[in-house]
Amino acid sequence: MRKLLMSISLLLVTGAVVSCSGGSTATTDGGKDEVAAVVNGTKITVADVDRVTAQQMKGQESQLSQLELASARLQALDGLITQEVLYQRAQRHKLAPSEDEVTQQIQKSKQEGGLTEEAFQKQLKESNQSEAQFRDAVRKDLSIRKLRDKLSSQLKVQDREVEDFFRANPKEFVAKPGVAVSDIIVDPADNGAKFDAKNDLESEQKIKEIYNRLKTGVDFATIARQQSEHESAYRSGDLGFIPQESFAALTQQGLPGGLGTQLMAMNEGEFTSPIKDNGGRWHIFKLTQKRTESRELTLSDPEVRKQISDYIVNQRNQLVNAAMLTNARDESKVENFLASRMLENPNNFGVLRPVPQSGATAAPTAAAAASPAPSVGASPKK
Repeated sequence: MRKLLMSISLLLVTGAVVSCSGGSTATTDGGKDEVAAVVNGTKITVADVDRVTAQQMKGQESQLSQLELASARLQALDGLITQEVLYQRAQRHKLAPSEDEVTQQIQKSKQEGGLTEEAFQKQLKESNQSEAQFRDAVRKDLSIRKLRDKLSSQLKVQDREVEDFFRANPKEFVAKPGVAVSDIIVDPADNGAKFDAKNDLESEQKIKEIYNRLKTGVDFATIARQQSEHESAYRSGDLGFIPQESFAALTQQGLPGGLGTQLMAMNEGEFTSPIKDNGGRWHIFKLTQKRTESRELTLSDPEVRKQISDYIVNQRNQLVNAAMLTNARDESKVENFLASRMLENPNNFGVLRPVPQSGATAAPTAAAAASPAPSVGASPKK
């Protein structure tokens, strides 16, 4: 089942580096409480690693070789170590959220994902998590977010830096022909959403009903937020600006040829009739902006200064976050028993027992609301 939201554990894997110390002193009986690593005295169990590995593999772990599975487990553990290191740092800075904040975040996640309580509990079961474990993951995620936000708030950009960047990159500031569009997507797959269409017949009926409501004047953005089975629903269906030179690529995403030409022929504010892509999903596109010719931008153009400033801040933010993670891990005592056992038994990957083949999927989390904007016609996540 495709989900609107990905697991917190998966988000925290990127950019981490395993740090090992100490010997393999943890139990090695293969039980669920076997210790995979210890971070400043806090244990991470093999069961935790197995659960995250299964989430990342999306139920396909049985297709991995033992070598690939060992690599996946090391990566999953590295993400859990990173999570724990940063969470402990956030705690030292007194940035842990209150229990009310955790509850509010969970409720917000359910609401934005259009998840009923039944669908939420189903996802927890499929991801092999208890509600308490999920709540703990949300608590850690909020703590780390507060830690990063505190660091980001210190970043400043001077006007001179913006002007220097603009002069050094003139070719980057050209308004190209193209369209800005919003999209409502209805997917026949079972997505666990509140108003989910679960087969071809239901999806066709749903898109027709939506189209009829739009023709009566109902707000497109409102319907997109409530009914679209795609993560762009978070942005009221907004897919951003598509340059005319990229129109040909739309067909590679399963959309009909000529869609770009059709959009360019429309007036701003108009929407298409339902369009079916090669994957069986239905779309209704709304044209929100059209540009028919190229134009060089200047610093006086709206959003140019903001775009440059945001870019500089994002670059610095990545750097200081990487430095913070490096510093936090250097200050921590990390004992990675899973890695140690692999070194002790390199020919059989540390006598690894198989990851449970439960078909686990990623449980919902509010953290994914900040994930990158999808491309047009990307698979729904809801």
